[in-house]
Amino acid sequence: MLIDTHCHLDAAEFDTDRDAVLQAALDVGLGAIVVPAVEHANFQTVMDLTRGKPWLRFALGIHPMYVDGANPSDLTALSALLEKESECVAIGEIGLDYYVTRANKETQEYFFTEQLKLAQRFDMPVILHVRHAIDDILKLVRKIPVCGGIAHAFNGSHQQADMFIDMGFKLGFGGAMTYPRALKIRELAATLPLEAIVLETDAPDIPPVWIGNKGRNTPSELKQIAQVLADLRSENYQQVIDRTSKNALQVLPKLADLCTSLKVLH
Repeated sequence: MLIDTHCHLDAAEFDTDRDAVLQAALDVGLGAIVVPAVEHANFQTVMDLTRGKPWLRFALGIHPMYVDGANPSDLTALSALLEKESECVAIGEIGLDYYVTRANKETQEYFFTEQLKLAQRFDMPVILHVRHAIDDILKLVRKIPVCGGIAHAFNGSHQQADMFIDMGFKLGFGGAMTYPRALKIRELAATLPLEAIVLETDAPDIPPVWIGNKGRNTPSELKQIAQVLADLRSENYQQVIDRTSKNALQVLPKLADLCTSLKVLH
């Protein structure tokens, strides 16, 4: 049983064939997919997308690349939804992104810290966007500690990985580690404790090497991505799937509550 801990299934790239994409994912063995929001405008979209589909679960949050269009009332709306939406598995996708720009660093930090406070208040894990901003994110999470979560698309150092792990986080690995030239990410995937790793696609983004940088990623690619992880680690494929799925359910307790019949829990 595979778990995709990060898939933007609501993205426009899936508008023409979303049902077929979902079926393809189920056909290759996915048991659960987490769909994170990125802004207030798509909170309802991701919630509606997952209704009536037990293999789909949502997270709600304001992504750092969307903060320029956000305002404090969006945080109030997020808080109200967290009060009543028991199926929300995490607050996310939240964090910092200094790859695109640092010009709005203050705004990014404001929305990130306020959402960390909500995670504290509701005792919920967070799904972190950490691109080119890991040190600042670690600093803020130390200041406003939460119950854990996932550092999505992790590509930091071993030392930074250990810091996240010590704070109760799992580290997300996906299509980036399939590229032979991604030496740093592949070395991390091969040597970090398997108990610290979860699998993700970030579909439609971060396509694996067999699709190419300009192609559309889909959750069904997770099966082959898992095989790459097993190969990098010289470990048994099924054991890698079982362990990473167990990790996902550990770090996202509400996902585990909704999946108690899954084999990985037995």
